[in-house]
Amino acid sequence: MTTLGERAPRSNQPDMTPAVETTLLAPGYRIPRIVRGGWQLAGDHGAVDRERAVAEIGAFVAAGLNTVDGADIYTGVEALYGDFNARRRAEGLAPLQVHTKCVPDFDDLARVDAAYIRRIVERSLQRLNVERLDVVQFHWWDYAVPGCIDAAQTLAALQREGKIAHLGGTNFDTPHTLAMLDAGVPLVSMQVQYSLLDRRPANRLVPAGLQRGVQLLCYGTLAGGFFSERWLGAAEPGAELSNRSLIKYKLVIDDFGGWSAFQALLRALKGIGDRHGVGIATIATRWVIDQPGVAAAIVGSRYADHLASTLAVFGLRLDAQDHALLAPVLAAHPGLQGDTYTAERDKAGRHGRIMKYNLNKA
Repeated sequence: MTTLGERAPRSNQPDMTPAVETTLLAPGYRIPRIVRGGWQLAGDHGAVDRERAVAEIGAFVAAGLNTVDGADIYTGVEALYGDFNARRRAEGLAPLQVHTKCVPDFDDLARVDAAYIRRIVERSLQRLNVERLDVVQFHWWDYAVPGCIDAAQTLAALQREGKIAHLGGTNFDTPHTLAMLDAGVPLVSMQVQYSLLDRRPANRLVPAGLQRGVQLLCYGTLAGGFFSERWLGAAEPGAELSNRSLIKYKLVIDDFGGWSAFQALLRALKGIGDRHGVGIATIATRWVIDQPGVAAAIVGSRYADHLASTLAVFGLRLDAQDHALLAPVLAAHPGLQGDTYTAERDKAGRHGRIMKYNLNKA
């Protein structure tokens, strides 16, 4: 499991760059405690210079961040990672570690069978140009539609065939996570939204995961970019938000307590950052990876522009004075309550209406 003393090798890093913290996600499988997210490479955040994106993955790998998150439903992302790994193999270098997903389309759930799941996995293998997937994270949109456990067991069967190394889940609540484990699905991780704004995993999933050996991979750490100096003191945004991440996380800010509450949080984070000589995003990321049960934070980016501030997380330790600055704001604004991803499962609700549900076309 994770210890702050675990470090990746310092080779290829500048002398002043903190060594990357790593953890065992599963026996024999080590990841950095920051995983690069791939959603921003799918096109929803603006045009992607594909050649630049592929080339700049190398900067992350050279710095010790050798693991990326993607999905079968992130348009073009698996193929992009596959191209990078093809170049790595041609140069005799170790491949990128890729965490992908298996997300059956909402409209297909009632007819998902073993062949459907196998098609998704085989397609990911082809796109990534590998013989075995490092981690496959399973998602099921609607618990009211039967078949979730059967689909997860199919993935476990594909793991036994050698097509998948490790299995995880994405956005399952605690009862359904436990149900998969009890059905013999060997989950090692659950990917969930977890941040200073959304602390729902701590309510039930973290204690259960600690007991059953399921670690968290956390997205939403930076709230789509809202955790930055750019938004400190800024007027509350409206319909002008430029991408789906900002639209999504503005809803999370509203649930936290609104714009004034968020500004109070940003001011506290700025005060902590000034003490340590780092930015707001660095403090927000460090807070997440310090939480019990968290293996890594997923930090998305199209290119390597913010790599230095990302690596600064590993040179930072939050102390009692830092937590004292955060405590009154967090106590006054608990944010969304209940289990993970419960509000988002209401397709007609505020969170559900902004999602895209049928992107797989398996």
